[in-house]
Formats: sequence, structure tokens, C-alpha cells
Amino acid sequence: MIHAYSENYLDDAMQNLGEAFDFAYAVCHLDLDNFFAMFINSGVAELFGSGHPKYVAGLSGTELAMEVMRKSGLAVDDLQAQIEYDCSPEYWSGWALAYFQWFTKRPFKNIAECITISEILELYPALHEASEEKFVETLNRMIRNKNLPTRLQKRRKDARLTQKELAARSGVKLRTIQQYEMRAKNINKAAAETLQQLAQVLLCSIEELLEYDC
Repeated sequence: MIHAYSENYLDDAMQNLGEAFDFAYAVCHLDLDNFFAMFINSGVAELFGSGHPKYVAGLSGTELAMEVMRKSGLAVDDLQAQIEYDCSPEYWSGWALAYFQWFTKRPFKNIAECITISEILELYPALHEASEEKFVETLNRMIRNKNLPTRLQKRRKDARLTQKELAARSGVKLRTIQQYEMRAKNINKAAAETLQQLAQVLLCSIEELLEYDC
């Protein structure tokens, strides 16, 4: 299976995101859902998720958190680096989340659309001593059970188009669009031409219409 980046960086990535979450919560007193949003909106999450060496291994967890806060407009000059970390629920949530992102290749932005850090923290009592694979299995099951809108449906609604309007503009049959949005047909198996037609109307890449395996 191909993962988000080289496994050589994985241990450092997990440790650093765990430390960043712990530092943000314990030292900076930030709500972790808010910090996760900052992580994504700052652009750091995208670089981290692609395995950029600076972000997954070049910075300490404290430095990673401070980079996120600095890019988010928060003052960090008076903050002191945290040297020692326990396996707190907050540390574990970042540590496990880094593994989930690496394993599934889901961008952090997509993960945030499906699950909250608060929900991950609730898994700590049951899973903090379980394997990383068990965490992935549990999180994927939770996402499946939410029955969230397909990425096609979300893109269509963001574009303020009805299914009928999308069909007319793209040339893709209305029934086909309905089946993709109901998951009656697997959009990941759609013809490249069909995906390109939809992507052009929705002003996105083909990859942004595909569903992640859970």
C-alpha cells in the first residue's frame, strides 16, 4: 500500500504532532479543535501531510505548534519550549492522527470535515494502548457510520448548483450524478472523461471528487 510519505519520517511525524497538540493544550491553553483548524488554515497541515522534512522531522513539537500559531497571527515570543511530554490524551490524539493521515493519505483538511479532535480524544481510554491499525479501523468505521455527503455532492453544493444544473453544464447524465451522490455507483471507477467534465464545471481537480476508502 502506498502511504502519504516515506515511512522513514513516520515516527518523527507522530511524535511531533503529538507534542504539538500537547503543547497547544497544556501550555497555550488552546482548544484542540481550534488548534487543528489553525493547523489546517495556516498551510502547515498540507506541508506536514505531504511529508515535508521541515515539518515532520525538522521542527520539534513545540516549534511546530509555534509555527502554526505564528502563521495564525498569535504572539509566540514569550512562550517557553516544552522539553518533556507524557502520553497525555492530547499528545495521543496528535500522535494517532498523524498515523491515520499517513496511512490513509487523506489530507488533514478532509479529515477535519469528517471527524473532530474532541471525538478522537473520546477514544483515548479504549484505544491508547491498542495498535495504530486498530485506531485506523475505528476511525474509518466512525466516518462510515456518519454517512457524510459525498465529495461530489459537497462540491456541487459549494458551487450552488442543483443536480440538474450540474448535469446540463457538464454533459453527465442526471441519473449518473444522482447515483454517484447516493453511492449507488462508485465515482472512483468513473471514466476519466466523466470526471473531467464534472471537475471543469465545479472548478476542482478530479482527485477532489474521488472518495476515500474507509
